[in-house]
Amino acid sequence: MLWILLIVYIFNFLDRQIVNILAEPIKADLGLTDTELGLLAGPAFAVFYALLGIPIARYADKEGTNRVRLIALALAIWSAMTAVCGLAQNFVQLLFARIGVGVGEAGCTPAAHSLITDSVPAERRSSAIAFYGMGVPIGSLLGLVIGGIVNDLYGWRVALMLVGAPGLLLALIVLFIMREPRLDRVKETTAATARSAVPLSTADAMRDIFGSRSFVYILIAASVTAFLGYGKALWTISFFIRSHGLSTTEAGLGMAVVLGLAAAVGTWLGGKIADKFGKRDKKHILTFPAYGMAIVAPMLFLGYYVEQWWVAMALLVIPSVVNNAYYGPAYGCVQGLVRPQARAVAASIMLFGQNLIGLGLGPFLFGLLSDALAPAYGQESIRYVLYGAAWLGLIPAFFFWRASLRLGNELRAE
Repeated sequence: MLWILLIVYIFNFLDRQIVNILAEPIKADLGLTDTELGLLAGPAFAVFYALLGIPIARYADKEGTNRVRLIALALAIWSAMTAVCGLAQNFVQLLFARIGVGVGEAGCTPAAHSLITDSVPAERRSSAIAFYGMGVPIGSLLGLVIGGIVNDLYGWRVALMLVGAPGLLLALIVLFIMREPRLDRVKETTAATARSAVPLSTADAMRDIFGSRSFVYILIAASVTAFLGYGKALWTISFFIRSHGLSTTEAGLGMAVVLGLAAAVGTWLGGKIADKFGKRDKKHILTFPAYGMAIVAPMLFLGYYVEQWWVAMALLVIPSVVNNAYYGPAYGCVQGLVRPQARAVAASIMLFGQNLIGLGLGPFLFGLLSDALAPAYGQESIRYVLYGAAWLGLIPAFFFWRASLRLGNELRAE
């Protein structure tokens, strides 16, 4: 189950993030501004993803819902819409196609987190969710490599159609190979099970979720992390193309190491460290992201400051490892802070914040600031935006630290 869900999540981020490496050729072909590019990469996808995520998650939390079928349907929709993006002839058509990708992807992760939580013991939850979360950097890596190479050979339209089509086949594989654990669940008569079977109203679920101060702190920290991460993912590539003169293939392959391999290692490592040290003291589940993000901020700043492109990329590796270590610990904590009937909704609220604030505003505001600074700094405008982004990593570090102090009292015994 974990391996299949990982592959699904790889396709999720491959289809979502491939526009980052294709941003410059799309801009040239369709005559877009940086603000329009940021709108396509961010709000066009994120607003609908975030808004639909919560009601879909409520549906996933219902005991009678087949989460495997839900994930397969979502995968088929976003894959088809990714391919449609390659047919767009203007900004408006591409905008609506990106909205379609967001609509499809809204049905994936809350249901997947709920499946994982039902299938693994609590002491391995951070590692299991981190394993699934490796789909983020791996999918981004493949998007950079495939998008850069295929664009240089055949153009950005072919690249989008090429990565969208295989998802339709994967949807069939998910449907016929994976099995919904609820179908095999044996009814038990213990009081705890009886209580967990009682459905929660939406209002009760929200009170359960937001009644946890740790959840609120984690939500803020993860949302700001996503804001910075999505903004940097798009504009760091444009930075290397504009400021260092790299081609899309060179930038894609180089950033694949930083945004892909390094981030995948960080995601996996974060889950392992959280499970190992969280057994001693629950606050240590979030210690690594809390202190790590603060420590690597100066190194991230230097990565955007130096003039040699290879030195710049090398300096971005360790920050990429550390800044991605939060995924498993954060989402693992969220699953343990609420009752089982609210787990998918809790994950969807996290995704709501990460996507509406992170993906919705990150690329867009970075592009808006770049356009505003362009009269003064020209092609170097995005460099100055990234300077500020490096230091803003201190904000999520603070909130992860505050959340860690409350975990001992708020995590539920299982």
